[in-house]
Amino acid sequence: MRRRMDIWRFVFTFISELWWDAKKWTYPGGYTDEKRRIRRQKQAAWVRESFLELGPTFIKVGQLFSTRGDLFPIEYVSELTKLQDRVPAFSFERVTSIIEADTGKTIGELFASFDPTPLAAASLGQVHRAQLHTGEDVVVKVQRPGLKKLFTIDLAILKRITQYFQNHPRWGRGRDWLGIYEECCRILWEETDYLLEGQSADMFRRHFREFDWVRVPKVFWRYTSPRVLTLEYVPGIKISHYEALEAAGLDRKRLARQGAEAYLQQLLNNGFFHADPHPGNIAVAPDGAMIFYDFGMMGRINANVRAGLMETLFGIAEKNSDRVIASLIKLGALQPIGDMGPVRRSVQYMLDNFMDKPFEEQSISAISDDLYDVAYDQPFRFPATFTFVMRAFSTLEGVGKGLDPEFNFMEVAKPFAMEIMTNTNPNNGGSILDELGRQAAQVSSTALGLPRRIEDTIEKLDRGDIRVRVRSSESDRILRRLGMVQMLTNHTILLTGLVISATLFVVNDLIILAVLVALAAIGVGVLLLRSLQKLNRYDRLP
Repeated sequence: MRRRMDIWRFVFTFISELWWDAKKWTYPGGYTDEKRRIRRQKQAAWVRESFLELGPTFIKVGQLFSTRGDLFPIEYVSELTKLQDRVPAFSFERVTSIIEADTGKTIGELFASFDPTPLAAASLGQVHRAQLHTGEDVVVKVQRPGLKKLFTIDLAILKRITQYFQNHPRWGRGRDWLGIYEECCRILWEETDYLLEGQSADMFRRHFREFDWVRVPKVFWRYTSPRVLTLEYVPGIKISHYEALEAAGLDRKRLARQGAEAYLQQLLNNGFFHADPHPGNIAVAPDGAMIFYDFGMMGRINANVRAGLMETLFGIAEKNSDRVIASLIKLGALQPIGDMGPVRRSVQYMLDNFMDKPFEEQSISAISDDLYDVAYDQPFRFPATFTFVMRAFSTLEGVGKGLDPEFNFMEVAKPFAMEIMTNTNPNNGGSILDELGRQAAQVSSTALGLPRRIEDTIEKLDRGDIRVRVRSSESDRILRRLGMVQMLTNHTILLTGLVISATLFVVNDLIILAVLVALAAIGVGVLLLRSLQKLNRYDRLP
């Protein structure tokens, strides 16, 4: 019950602030976009701190929301990307009890030595260094006690909150909050299963077995369970410790390029990628090899998704907004609506803007920010895989620029993109020639069928079966607003007259008449407030 009260208190406070911020009369000195932006930044910082106080579930949910620029303003996305685990370690006694309960053996039976002081503590678990009886050095990741019970309680409360937002007339319009909730649940529960994380680590390791410059810790399955994961101890220098890397004599430019190439290899060739490649999860071995840690959050790109991305790439290359929109709808990244005109204009703007510069001069972070600005409050619905890729790209670009100020992620990605476009890799579908042939076939098919379609259309016009409907939404909105302004003016004049009348009655000691007129004024005041609310709604309508 206390947990429920804490969460709902946060929700109601947040809703109240959203309502307050949406009212232009609450801004001292008048409303401006800059004042709204400053308020949003302060509010986003408060949300981040509240998520930290609410604990593991909300920390993870906030980290997932930091990838959803299609759902939240850029101020929230930027602030939530700073959300890092800030939780205390749990006791060694709890560590011992969890390991013994899961494995059925004592610490002494499993390990020759076990460091009671954790190497790191996070919201889902903590890591201890140990040594097996065979002499191998390992790290043991132990899940936080009571985590699954906490997730069960919190996710049940979050479902109620999601249903509230889904049914809200403003915040639920055009949003699939229940679908987003289900997606968050799936990702959170997958992260609590250390057996699944071990399988992901093994698969990731197999994909890079031919690359001597990438290292992935080996899983020791005999010492692993749903709440305990034992991995090979592979020490390295954190990739964001730039001075330490230089002191070790490592080439920072080469490391920046290798980090990008490793991720592009995961994404484009393997179809299985690390979805959380922040600097804490990447290190560098003394010989310069990249070391990857933490495989709790992984992403997959299926063959049909790759085909859809191929279609999107061709549309981008042609600067054809219709083709891009059609491919995004097939990918599930865009929800078809009745009037796609505004969406088409937004996509065309992005194509014209991005294609003005050479590919290698583009910035992933800039593209991501612009994409989120365009997508926010539009019918774009980015799948989790897409948002994970964009976040990973932005993170790696930031790491690369920290290693090498002249680093450009797009320059590294250009050969991979050209390989897709020219299809030198047989796994990527048809080649450029195949694509041109397919398009020629489509054109010829359309051309052959065109006379018959024209004839059918003329016949329908003769029969009167075709109706032409002209809709001017902007004119309709202006007319509605003018009518509402006229009504507001009438109410204001009437209210002013009643107030003056009540004042005159009070001055002349006609108290009863003054009270009656005051009651009438209150009624008119209520009508005035309702008219103001309707006018506010009309202003928000497209």
